[in-house]
Amino acid sequence: MRSDLESKKTAGLTRRQLLGTGAVAGATLTLTGMVNAAPREMPESWDEEVDVVVIGTGFAGLAAAYEATKAGASVALLEKMRTPGGNSIINGGVISAAGSPEQAEQGIEDGPDAMYSDMLKAGLGLNHPQLARKVAEESAAIVQWTIDELGVAYRGMVHMGGHAVPRSYATAAGSGSGIVIPQLEKLAELGIEPRTGTLLKHLIRDEDGRVKGVEVQVGYRFPDADSGDPVKIKARRAVVLATGGFGNDVDYRMMQDPRLTGELDTTNHPGATSEALREAMNIGGSLIQPSWIQLGPWTSPDERGFGLAPHFVQGVAAAYGLWIETTTGQRFVNEMADRKTRADAIIAAGNKVIAFCDAGGFEKAKTAPGAKLDRLMESGVLKEYASLEEMAAAYEVPLDALQETIATFNASVAAGEDSEMGRYMQADQFAIENAPYYAVRLLPKIHHTMGGIAINTEAQALDVTNSEPIPGLYVAGEAAGGVHGASRLGSCAIADCLVFGRIAGRNAAAEESWD
Repeated sequence: MRSDLESKKTAGLTRRQLLGTGAVAGATLTLTGMVNAAPREMPESWDEEVDVVVIGTGFAGLAAAYEATKAGASVALLEKMRTPGGNSIINGGVISAAGSPEQAEQGIEDGPDAMYSDMLKAGLGLNHPQLARKVAEESAAIVQWTIDELGVAYRGMVHMGGHAVPRSYATAAGSGSGIVIPQLEKLAELGIEPRTGTLLKHLIRDEDGRVKGVEVQVGYRFPDADSGDPVKIKARRAVVLATGGFGNDVDYRMMQDPRLTGELDTTNHPGATSEALREAMNIGGSLIQPSWIQLGPWTSPDERGFGLAPHFVQGVAAAYGLWIETTTGQRFVNEMADRKTRADAIIAAGNKVIAFCDAGGFEKAKTAPGAKLDRLMESGVLKEYASLEEMAAAYEVPLDALQETIATFNASVAAGEDSEMGRYMQADQFAIENAPYYAVRLLPKIHHTMGGIAINTEAQALDVTNSEPIPGLYVAGEAAGGVHGASRLGSCAIADCLVFGRIAGRNAAAEESWD
């Protein structure tokens, strides 16, 4: 597998254009870390021995630990933070499944080929085809696995931006915790508990080229890299790296794109940093596509982090309302487009944008489990207006233009086709016409890092010197690069993490012991 090198002209960008990269419209790939792939000195003795070491406790790491344990391997499951779950436990909890039974019941024609096509479109064709196709082909089965094996509860399908048809299952919990917690419970039944406060310091790769263990800091206190005590753990079979992305590592993301400064908020948890990725590069892992960094288009400047706004913006306003530019009162993007398209459009509009719906849209969302609209209202992020005139005045929107925009959309609803933006029309699409109205201000935030260590379809890490698998090292989830290309299609992350996490765990357990 070779690295993809991409670059775009960035000269003369204004700050507005700069922030619009989100997904990232500019940026030149730099293979930082293609240095010192020399083997580390093997320890004279190990403090502990297991078959498989899994680093990271998000979707991918937990799936890997589960499969490795079920295959009979002894597993050490390590987590640097004080609590498990990483970004996974706070994510939106929506997973794509192409060709699912529920789609068939609703008469929706879909399959892996269509999902694969949507992934490549969102990724600007930079996806590594075999990896993207693997996710698409196994998406329906992986959702069924979460139901049958983990007991995950879903509240039905939703239509995520960039997908040609509805194919995304939303957890009843309304977040990734609806999958992570059942994963943790299943592991506990097998006797596997995450060892929190354990930081990866070194991957130990021997002269024969095989990764044979790790050095960690036990008792680590984030973000003090020197805290804790050094412990060396032998991995008789393999190490699985599932440490996530680096969206909250300001210095490292600015190495990839200097425009992504600390002024930009992120949806990521504090521990989404780059040290594990750097260490994988230090022992010869091939870094690919790190400068493609996605901004989420459904976040609000009126709350920190991921927040609750996406539940309304994506789940309600994108499907049953409109997104408008406040200075013009007009729509500026297909509200159901992929994340890059929408984030770029918001920034191009100077971030003077709101997402809104009427009473009908709000009623639909209010009855959905996990919507959390009451908390959004209490926080002041979601605001209610008694009339369209009141909403327009609050955001200084030209009322005549806004009324015309709504009239044009309502005509499209009646015709069954969005004449203005080509938005997918829901089966129960209705006109926007009933007060009160509900609105959220939008501002994109750093969400997902597409780059990571190159892998093959067996989740084996690939060596930078020859693109061959590094014996004893597997990578899954956001720590791996290539699956999503320039921009991840919404709801494909969980499928990616679970598919490749399970593959990594099974294959790691099947490795012949080097001891």
